[in-house]
Amino acid sequence: METITLNNGLNCPVIGIGTYMLAPKDAQNSVKEALKMGCSLVDTANAYVNERAVGRGIRESGVDRKQVFLSTKLWPSEYENPNAVDETLERLGVDYVDLLYIHQPAGNWLAGYRQLEKAYREGKAKSIGISNFEGKYIAELETKWEIAPQFIQVEAHPYFTQTELRVTLDKYGIKLMSWYPLGHGDKSLMEEPVFVELGKKYGKTPAQVILRWHTQMGFVVIPGSKNVAHIKDNLDILDFTLTEDEMARIALLDKGERYYHRTDEQLVQFAAWRPEFEKA
Repeated sequence: METITLNNGLNCPVIGIGTYMLAPKDAQNSVKEALKMGCSLVDTANAYVNERAVGRGIRESGVDRKQVFLSTKLWPSEYENPNAVDETLERLGVDYVDLLYIHQPAGNWLAGYRQLEKAYREGKAKSIGISNFEGKYIAELETKWEIAPQFIQVEAHPYFTQTELRVTLDKYGIKLMSWYPLGHGDKSLMEEPVFVELGKKYGKTPAQVILRWHTQMGFVVIPGSKNVAHIKDNLDILDFTLTEDEMARIALLDKGERYYHRTDEQLVQFAAWRPEFEKA
């Protein structure tokens, strides 16, 4: 498995399994099967309400906990809960996570970030991150953090490569974890001639070529699926390397256009919503 080195010296796999929008039973099975295939990065969140299932999947895989890079996110409703980190660890059935994010720049997000810093100092989080903090939000946090984050999780794909954001990330060595890595299933992205052509050249699907592009951009990618065959395909991207010329051709696709447009009204709604966590 290829890894990248974070700004605190920790190594993280470049590809893993995401569990967004997976029901608990599906998340449990996907995590178990992915780990058995050699995957070692798992991403979840308070808001996905499947953390207990993810924990069960890790345990059922038979893979040693120390071999799993486990990532989760605090939801805004938990930012001012002094027990949020311990409760998250309890749901996952672990005594630390490898990466702990705050999920949205909503509510008292600075209190949430202070929770991350405290968890990092106490060893309950081996690295910390911010999710969906772009523009003015990362600019403000940059003036207030005591510990710089290791990761940011944001939308990124060949149509939207986060060029502006990466200027700030590069300054601090912050790594990018992509969501919507395949363009939210957009057929027009998958059918771009360059991906079809390169797929034929390397014996891969266009989706596999796009995922490999992410890793060669220096991004970490966490495609999710409940289909075991798709999970296997998603992980099978490290046996070929795109050339510099091919990466340059893909760069021409960047439109600076995202699929998801969050509003200020949604941030207010995020702050008010409380996940209904799985019962023990």
